[in-house]
Amino acid sequence: MAETASAAMRKEALDPAYLTWSSQQVADWMADLGYPQYRECFTTNGIDGRKLILVDASHLPSLGITDFEHIKHISRSVRDLLAIEEPYWNRSISLPHREMTGMYLERKSITGPKADSLTYGKYLKELKKEELAKNGTKR
Repeated sequence: MAETASAAMRKEALDPAYLTWSSQQVADWMADLGYPQYRECFTTNGIDGRKLILVDASHLPSLGITDFEHIKHISRSVRDLLAIEEPYWNRSISLPHREMTGMYLERKSITGPKADSLTYGKYLKELKKEELAKNGTKR
């Protein structure tokens, strides 16, 4: 999906604050969602802002969250926070990559100097280079 220049600039300007959240801040956010009973699930499992990126409905039961309605609401809230779309289970592999924001956040979810220095703009440039290399074009 093509993104507008203003959307790209907005994403570049805010390397989202939640990426730097501690597990305590994630637990506080969970309580603010209305689930204070799950605070410990996130702190005990060390789910900080970067790890939150990887949390979806399939991971919540392993954290101790088993109420299906809670799982749906928490999953939707995580996607809303991250500004990513709901995954489509029947997506064809012939389609272009899924949305850029989600792929960027997956790269940011790891730790280390390379991920720390990665910005959305740098990520888009890397993708463009990879695409050009794949097509045999140099720039």
